[in-house]
Amino acid sequence: MNEPSAAHGGEPILQETWECVRAAQEEILLSPYLPASCAFLIHLLLCAPFLALDALGSVSLRVRSWRIAAGSGPPPSLRQWGDCFWRVLSRYLSTVLPATAVFQTLRSPAVPELAPSCWQLFVEVFACCLLFDTLFFIWHLSMHRVPWLYRNIHQPHHHHHIPFALAAQDSSSAELLSLLLLALSSAWVLGCHPLSEVFFHLINTWLAVEDHCGYDMPWSLHRLLPCLGGAPHHQAHHSVHSGNYAPYFTHWDHLFGTHLS
Repeated sequence: MNEPSAAHGGEPILQETWECVRAAQEEILLSPYLPASCAFLIHLLLCAPFLALDALGSVSLRVRSWRIAAGSGPPPSLRQWGDCFWRVLSRYLSTVLPATAVFQTLRSPAVPELAPSCWQLFVEVFACCLLFDTLFFIWHLSMHRVPWLYRNIHQPHHHHHIPFALAAQDSSSAELLSLLLLALSSAWVLGCHPLSEVFFHLINTWLAVEDHCGYDMPWSLHRLLPCLGGAPHHQAHHSVHSGNYAPYFTHWDHLFGTHLS
């Protein structure tokens, strides 16, 4: 898919943006440490609004009414957020950062001169989301159906019966690494433009955070796009430890009879 050309011309806005990025940040874009570092930092930034909502929940009835588990106790405390932060950070530094650096070095990413067109950007990002959703569904289902995989890889993530945003990446080192490699591989297999890959990782991280946030708000994406399961879909999975294995879309769970209402 990564074949932008003068014939396509690129979109002027995207081309100007891409040229600015290339001129100032090409060394960073080619850094083997970029994927893991960005994944961690962006995850923290996207979690910040939900940390604020958890804090407001103690004084706002409206915010508390948005919580899916409103009757099961208060939102997670600042201490729970802090403990989760240190667990995720330690696993990134010890495992995910060095492993993804090796992966990034082996695949030798290139920085093309031309930006993708808006249509190419949309198609590549959407294709990445669909492929990642499929790969995640297979892997997630396997981790629940194979006892050894569940005990040794997936179980740490399920100590959150009621998840919160930061817990999206509170998993074992092996699971964090596997999911990051699935995301990187999805973009690599499809031959995406680096700009499309950046957008995919941003959307992928946001959807993971929203899935675990514990809030069902009027403007949540699953309310705007019925094909998405959203936080209620994934919180049901955490509550019963089965079903709803796909991370974002619901079609695979419907097809395989693993969908929980």
